[in-house]
Amino acid sequence: MAYKEEEYLQLSGLQHFSFCRRQWALIHIEQQWAENFRTADGRILHEKAHDASQRERRGDLLITRDMSVHSASLGISGSCDVVEFRRDSGGIPLPGQEGLWQPYPVEYKRGVAKIVDADRLQLCAQAMCLEEMLCCDIPEGALFYGETRRREIVAFSEELREQVRSLLTEMHELYRRSHTPKVKPSKGCNACSLRELCLPKLMKKRSVTDYLRKSLEEPQ
Repeated sequence: MAYKEEEYLQLSGLQHFSFCRRQWALIHIEQQWAENFRTADGRILHEKAHDASQRERRGDLLITRDMSVHSASLGISGSCDVVEFRRDSGGIPLPGQEGLWQPYPVEYKRGVAKIVDADRLQLCAQAMCLEEMLCCDIPEGALFYGETRRREIVAFSEELREQVRSLLTEMHELYRRSHTPKVKPSKGCNACSLRELCLPKLMKKRSVTDYLRKSLEEPQ
């Protein structure tokens, strides 16, 4: 199946969706947004990584920034913070460059490496887009975390790739229906910039119908 360009979803939304389906829907379906320290810090980190004017050549390493990517089979588009091209006999040819080069996506994140796969899924989706665009295989990439200043190497296993496909299928279905899922409160709610828009505690306690019924029953 190939999606039409007007059906493409934002690649970055995969990370939101994996973390919280309701958060993704509030941002990408209802177009709501609020910023806190964490989102501001992450935005600044990405602005530095996305400076497309900073292209580097270090011997057998080419570094490109803010590279636009897309995939018709996944129905997504977006950009990679950094794509390194490493000279490799099993790589691909690049315009204006001698030899063959292996693509290696690098995504910049604030904080530290996480147990959950949200960041890894986003990076894997970037690699899958690059594979489709460049007709190549990309076995791994890296996540660079701003707090530790270290890279986490991510292997793009078939299991991780299947998670990407499954989540994107669900995202497309929710987007087609313009459906915002109900909240599933968790510890992550406390750090979410959309907490005041989502109101997880209110929704956890009772439904809107119950709230209205209770209000009407109360004596005036």
